[in-house]
Amino acid sequence: MPPTAALPYADLGPDAVLDVIDSLGLRCDGTLLQLNSFENRVYQVGLEDGTQRIAKFYRPGRWSDAAILEEHAFTLELAECEVPVVAPLRLDGQTLHHGAGHRFALFPRQGGRTPEIEQDATLEWLGRALGRLHAVGAARAYQARPALDVQTFGVASRTLLLAGDWLPPDLHDPWLAIVDSALDGVRQAYARAGDVTSIRLHGDCHPSNVLWTDAGPQFVDFDDSRTGPAVQDLWMLLSGDAAEMRRQFAALLRGYAMFRAFDPRETHLVEALRTLRLLHHSAWIASRWSDPAFPAAFPWFGSVRYWQDRILELREQVALMQEPPQL
Repeated sequence: MPPTAALPYADLGPDAVLDVIDSLGLRCDGTLLQLNSFENRVYQVGLEDGTQRIAKFYRPGRWSDAAILEEHAFTLELAECEVPVVAPLRLDGQTLHHGAGHRFALFPRQGGRTPEIEQDATLEWLGRALGRLHAVGAARAYQARPALDVQTFGVASRTLLLAGDWLPPDLHDPWLAIVDSALDGVRQAYARAGDVTSIRLHGDCHPSNVLWTDAGPQFVDFDDSRTGPAVQDLWMLLSGDAAEMRRQFAALLRGYAMFRAFDPRETHLVEALRTLRLLHHSAWIASRWSDPAFPAAFPWFGSVRYWQDRILELREQVALMQEPPQL
């Protein structure tokens, strides 16, 4: 394995971070705070004028420059349409920079708190913002970024985990059987939904990627932005039992429908998308295991108990995908 894959950020010490930001003409005051991020490395950097910037260093080999620039172009397009997103800063006309052997972007520092999604008023506000976001997302297509579908998140995850020999021997066959059953269930859910529209999405729209302020939501971290069905950005904001999720979803749609029509056929995809996310998460951890941050954060990965829990989880998903939509 190449050194950059095994230790992708070994050469990215505090001095290197500050030096590359100084090279852009921004004078750092020497303060540096590493923020929570496993996939990339993200820092809050203090400047001599008393302000802060967020510096995001992209994981080597994950995205091409073209894919990163597509994400930047999308968020800038959203910002120009006054959709509340935190977009990268342009410096000398560029949003993607190179330094110390890394690619990075700078963002304004955005304060905020986790949204109180148990409140209908908050959900309706989020729905309005997502309706506007998706209206822009539907205006054109990604060219360099992949889709979120059964192949990229499901079949590819299955292949990676099997090739890496991650499964305990006595759980290999039970896991493989339930994964194949789950993927069949995903395909059937897509067949029931029919030919739904795919648009540019946030892609990872859970509450931690929404900062709430007195002015409403601010969507951050479009690193997982892909093409997919609109409901992907809605179901991740739901929680609780079936009745509670129905109430939350209805509140989201009240706001959403003010700016974009929602195709109800997409409700057939909610449990299918959840299943794909569960498979992808295991494959993601496996694919990053050589990064020391991952064994430290996920010490239980690879244990017998971990894979037993994943088998039970997928059995539940297979059953849920056989039921009518709960939303």
